[in-house]
Amino acid sequence: MPTADDLRLGVLGPLTVEDAAGPVDVKGPRHREVLARLLVAEGRVVPVGVLIGDLWPEPPAGATGALQTFIAALRRALEPGRPPRAPATVLVTEAPGYALRVPDAAVDARRFEAAVAESGRLLTAGRAREAHDLLDTALSWWRGPAYAEFAGEPWAFAAAARLEDLRLLAAERRAEAALSLGRAAETAADLAAHVAAHPRRGDAWRLLALALYRAGRQGDALAALRRARAVLDDEGLLPDPALRDLERDVLRHAPLLRPPGRARLTGRDAELARLRAAADRAAATGRLVPALLSGEPGAGKTALAEELAESWPGGPVVWSRGTWPEFVDALPGFTPPEPGPGDPAAVRARLHRAVTGHLAGLAPVLLAVDDLDRADPAVLDYVTALLTAPPAAPVLLLAAHRDTAPSAALTAALSRAARLDPVRVHLAPLEPAATAALIAETTGTAVAPDVAAAIHARSGGNPFYARELARLLAEEGPAALTAVPAGVRDVVRHRLARLPAPAHAVLATASVLGVDVPLDVLTRMAGDAEVVLDAVDAALAHGFATADAHRMRFGHALVRDTLYADIAAPRRARRHALAAEAVDDDDARSHHYFAAGDFPRAAATARAAALAAGHRFHDAARLWSRAHAAQRHFDAGPRERVEVTMGLVAALAVTGDLAAARRHRAEAIATARALGDRDVLAATVTSYDVPAIWPVNDDEELSALVVAAAEEALPDAPVAVRARLLATIAMETRGARDGRGRRAAAEAEDLARAIGDPALLAFTLNARFMHAFHRAGLSGERAAIAAEIIALAQAHDLVSFAVLGHLIAIQSAAATGDHATGDAHASAVTALAERYEVPLVAVFTDWYAALKNPTEAAYRRAAARLDTAGMPGVAGGLLPLALLSLRLRPGAVPAMGDLPPMGPYEPWARPLRLLPDRAAAARALAATPASPRDLLLEARACLTAAAAIALGDRDAMGRAHGLLLPAEGELAGAGSGMVSFGPVPDWLAATAPPT
Repeated sequence: MPTADDLRLGVLGPLTVEDAAGPVDVKGPRHREVLARLLVAEGRVVPVGVLIGDLWPEPPAGATGALQTFIAALRRALEPGRPPRAPATVLVTEAPGYALRVPDAAVDARRFEAAVAESGRLLTAGRAREAHDLLDTALSWWRGPAYAEFAGEPWAFAAAARLEDLRLLAAERRAEAALSLGRAAETAADLAAHVAAHPRRGDAWRLLALALYRAGRQGDALAALRRARAVLDDEGLLPDPALRDLERDVLRHAPLLRPPGRARLTGRDAELARLRAAADRAAATGRLVPALLSGEPGAGKTALAEELAESWPGGPVVWSRGTWPEFVDALPGFTPPEPGPGDPAAVRARLHRAVTGHLAGLAPVLLAVDDLDRADPAVLDYVTALLTAPPAAPVLLLAAHRDTAPSAALTAALSRAARLDPVRVHLAPLEPAATAALIAETTGTAVAPDVAAAIHARSGGNPFYARELARLLAEEGPAALTAVPAGVRDVVRHRLARLPAPAHAVLATASVLGVDVPLDVLTRMAGDAEVVLDAVDAALAHGFATADAHRMRFGHALVRDTLYADIAAPRRARRHALAAEAVDDDDARSHHYFAAGDFPRAAATARAAALAAGHRFHDAARLWSRAHAAQRHFDAGPRERVEVTMGLVAALAVTGDLAAARRHRAEAIATARALGDRDVLAATVTSYDVPAIWPVNDDEELSALVVAAAEEALPDAPVAVRARLLATIAMETRGARDGRGRRAAAEAEDLARAIGDPALLAFTLNARFMHAFHRAGLSGERAAIAAEIIALAQAHDLVSFAVLGHLIAIQSAAATGDHATGDAHASAVTALAERYEVPLVAVFTDWYAALKNPTEAAYRRAAARLDTAGMPGVAGGLLPLALLSLRLRPGAVPAMGDLPPMGPYEPWARPLRLLPDRAAAARALAATPASPRDLLLEARACLTAAAAIALGDRDAMGRAHGLLLPAEGELAGAGSGMVSFGPVPDWLAATAPPT
């Protein structure tokens, strides 16, 4: 027979009563209400009058008798073995009413309160696992709201509310214990739901932010803290100092936030010390210090950067691990400025200055750029800008990159860093002792010296490879170290094969999404959330990935790459097709459609994403390029091809890839001409309005195509379009002698002045400049053009034209030897180049500096920069011409045997080269063509004059004299801003006809 000691009463949900025999029937609802009311009193006496008042708001006649009936029935149910007339021991009568006397252990609510109290003591004592298990059990006792069926009764409200508060506290303490056990990702998911349901609980927000931070999601942690402030403020609650302190600690990556028991970095103490010294230097000088961290894949660059970030003593840590928008989003408190007026260079530079200014305001700050060699071009562009114009604030720029051959863009960034005395840290292979320590850390135990030596030898001291081998050792024993092929991917592949087949399949699917995998997208692709979660659990357990509530990240790109490479091509295409349907933005969608071979959809989504990119110029170039590549695989309509190709041309021009822009421009024009639509043709021709400084075409064939297309589009074109078409004709006929270009430039300028469009006027002035070489001695006219372009550019924020104006002004000043004016413009354009990141400016200022102080070494240094600038029309033959200018003076025959061919200048240099054979030299002089009308008209005339003087050819001397005469007050060739053959009067005197 059950006894009173066997009773178990439950109020954490609907009321339940059990004894040793099972559930106890407590009769009707009034009986249950009386029992619940007595349980609320927790053993205290409840007077009869209070019971009656709680049972019946308006007690009926006979209420006391009815209550006594309920009490008697409850006593029989609770103590079925009590003898007749024996006193009750559970539901007792005590004046002036009744009380329920049961041990605390008999009531789930009292056991729960005790467990919550004990959990606090356990957490304080550092016994997180015991606290977690205790709370896990205690929370499992809840079956619904406390006193659920009596929720509307006033007498139950306070007790139910108190228990609910305890339940929330228990959930938060369990989360705290889980964080202490290193379970940040799963805890973040639980807490996200918790704060959504209970937004007023400041401690829950604190724990959520901490969980997100420990899961590697600093930006999400800061966002959670911002939401917490907003919610608490809306509720009229005072700011929680703990939340404020946590935000400060998250921003500075305070060591106290580090997960307990986190493994320390192995074998990199010296390298870490050097990075910390760099941080100290930044703090001491109040300046940006670049720290360049290099090493092979798997060397531990990211781990070392994270270790530095964990112990960063300054302000916030800002990571760049993805795209430019993700980087901007990671900047605490930053709002990108509106693009505003001006050309793309101005827009880009304003954004870069805003970011740099914000970083300076956060200082001391650590800016960590991971995988700089594979960075988003816009991120690399910004890093170059930051190094070009560093803030006067303590910023440590930590840039990690592989030590493979760098791209041109990375080389440019690293060269800018070199000017700031960077700290260079190269991660060499681990020493054998460090490898042994890493193995022990990975396996949890020291291994035999010969095993450690074998792993070190096989891994070459590469930490990632050594860790994979250590995991293989732990999973399969020493024999596996020799059974598995030698390559790191072979080891990864072998370990992946140990996963359950469904998990391996899910991870293979995940690999098509990249290293960082959104779990919602993966679930849509896999179709079963539980299968995905099981796969993530398996990946975590085997060390292949980390995860939080929303994302899984492969532990290393090599893991992802191995999975991806092992997918057969048809299956890979199918998985990319699934990904395209699962992702939610056009950029990612177009990537997956392209990889799936669905080229029409790839082109359409890439086009949509490119149009939406706006002033994200590098993104636009990438997306237009993808759309263009996709169109090559199917029969896209001509209008669509023109639109995509010209979108690509415009984006390439803005981002500085002019060679590619010119190549695609020809393609677009050919397609537009075949279409037969003048409006489309005109838009195609005029969409490329890049300023130009050198009056020699890089590609005569392309220029002829552009001019023909522009002439076709001219009839009936609207005024503004006509002006652009005419200016384009003038730009593309630079150097021609038929006068068409000069006439087109003059009409275009008149139209632009009438329209009042500053940018169009600047472009037409550039076109007129291209034809201000029809005779020598026009440096004054070009100086006037430069002055107007500069004024327009300054008034209307036309950065590219401001650069052009100052470069023209340098040339014009050099022509007359006015170095004071030239130097002023050189300083101004250099400042613009620094501020707006225009690297090509240095090409011209270097040559100008060599012109002022001409030496062979100076010219060779200037030529080295020009060779990589992508300007073949400028570079061709310029260095040997400059070297010749050091030797050639009127009446002096220079030695030319050591000078290489002079490219486009060779016909004028050839007579001098052949002078030892006077007959051959004379024939070459007679065959010399008429000089193009450009910046080096006077230089060619000097070559002709020198050969004619040496040969005594009066006719040739006369021709040279006539060409040079209008430039009597100038230096021959110096109007190029690059070379000079000396004062024109000296040449005039040497070629003057006899008197």
